[in-house]
Amino acid sequence: MSSADGAWAEFLDEIEPTIFAFGAALTLVFVGAFSLRPDAAYDVVLAVRQWILAQFNWFFLIAMFAFVLFLLFVIFGPWGRLRLGDEEPEYSFLSYFAMMYSAGLAAGIVFWGPAEALFHYSTVPPIADGVQAQTAGAMPVAVQYAIFHWGLTQWACFTVMGLAIGYFVYNYDAPLRVSAVLTPIVGADNVDGPLGQIVDILAVFATLGGVATSLGFIGQQFITGLDFQWGIQLGDIGTVLVITGMVVIFTVSLVLGVDRGIRRLSNFNMVLFSVLMVSTLVLGPTFRILELGTQAVGGFAGNFVEMSLFTQVATDSTSKWVNSWTVFYWLWPLAWSPFAGLFIARISRGRSVREVAFAGIGATAMATIPWFIIVGGAGVLMQFSGAANILGPVSEYGEAVSGYVLFGNLPILGPVLLFGFLALVTTFFVTSADSSTLAVSMMTTGGKEEPSAVSRVFWAVLQGVVASILMVVGGVRALQSAAIITGAPFAIVCVVAVIGLIRTFQDEHGPVLLQEETTLIGRPSTSESEATEGAAATDDD
Repeated sequence: MSSADGAWAEFLDEIEPTIFAFGAALTLVFVGAFSLRPDAAYDVVLAVRQWILAQFNWFFLIAMFAFVLFLLFVIFGPWGRLRLGDEEPEYSFLSYFAMMYSAGLAAGIVFWGPAEALFHYSTVPPIADGVQAQTAGAMPVAVQYAIFHWGLTQWACFTVMGLAIGYFVYNYDAPLRVSAVLTPIVGADNVDGPLGQIVDILAVFATLGGVATSLGFIGQQFITGLDFQWGIQLGDIGTVLVITGMVVIFTVSLVLGVDRGIRRLSNFNMVLFSVLMVSTLVLGPTFRILELGTQAVGGFAGNFVEMSLFTQVATDSTSKWVNSWTVFYWLWPLAWSPFAGLFIARISRGRSVREVAFAGIGATAMATIPWFIIVGGAGVLMQFSGAANILGPVSEYGEAVSGYVLFGNLPILGPVLLFGFLALVTTFFVTSADSSTLAVSMMTTGGKEEPSAVSRVFWAVLQGVVASILMVVGGVRALQSAAIITGAPFAIVCVVAVIGLIRTFQDEHGPVLLQEETTLIGRPSTSESEATEGAAATDDD
């Protein structure tokens, strides 16, 4: 048998037929509808999006806020000492954090870093009543909302999903699949039943929709940049070629595996991320950035609860703003939560619950908030002072052009930083695409930690097809609608995951935490078992 025949045989042997077939079929139906009847398909998707946002925006806001509260309690409370399995962690904490950060919305963070604060500076969020747009008073509010949208809450759904999957996989022998979160309800042996299969099928579809959104955004940034910088207009064929090139890049990295591919690329990402951030601070209006950032962080801390639960519907424009920004920003990561959670679980074996929770929302916030303060603050300050006109090109070309203008106007190293910015967006997305494809492959192979290369390539190509068709047919709005529709069901799954963890920690591990010596995963240690047996023997006597 040739190596190709062997690889194909391995692929056929490892797939879980139901999840693979229905996950792929659901995605292909979605793609087919947009290909054959683009206008009708877009109208249906838009109608579903509008209905979800109109009826359930309050639920998404409450759920995401509750996830943050739960994780904060885990970090500072007694449950944090519990562990995911009894083995030593596979990676150092820095590599672990780098992979978690890169697998999340880091590409979106880099993409929106120069842009989002400018949007809030141009059109002040309705919560800041009385603040005039494009004034000095609008600047701290603009940066405050940018760090609110990206700095803490978005990561909460990834973290609770990863914590639940990892805890039940490594402590209760559930299969390494998203449906592992159902363990407290159906038991580890029944996770692969009908309910679990439905969850995993939806997870495959949600992952493809969420990643296609990011792939489309990044592709748009390259296409817009070519048009803005050099006047090169690629058209639909160029869009497909750009996305295809990205798929090829992340497929190569994916086939190399977690250690040789994802880990090394993640470490590189964090180094380049830090270099860009520090360089922007040094070359930009340094002290003004620090002053503005201090005000923004103060507003973020003081108004966090109000911003998290802001659902005022006094006017149609207010409701539209909340749904277009905050609610969309919560639904996008919810669409990512199946694959991000599964990937986090995959790399978290041996970690304590506190380590996972802190890496998920604490360490990520410590990396993200400075980025939006420095890069977003620099953009707003340059616009306000007249050092650069960023809003003009943004209004003409879209938000994707903001990074080109910002870094291009920095002194001395501006052009170098511009190419570093583009490289960072690409490598962060490549890492996210790697981990998402690995996660889908694991889901469709019954929880196999190292799926075959054929399986990974299949799902990588399908992600590229989804992104290409949505970009060509519907553009960014189609991508956003896909993320909202695929993310909405996983708000419920994440709620189930949190409830399952709380019940498990309380019912099975709560009394153990009151003892002076607590074991790694809440089970009696050898000495405790011997003491218990001795006491039982004494009672028998």
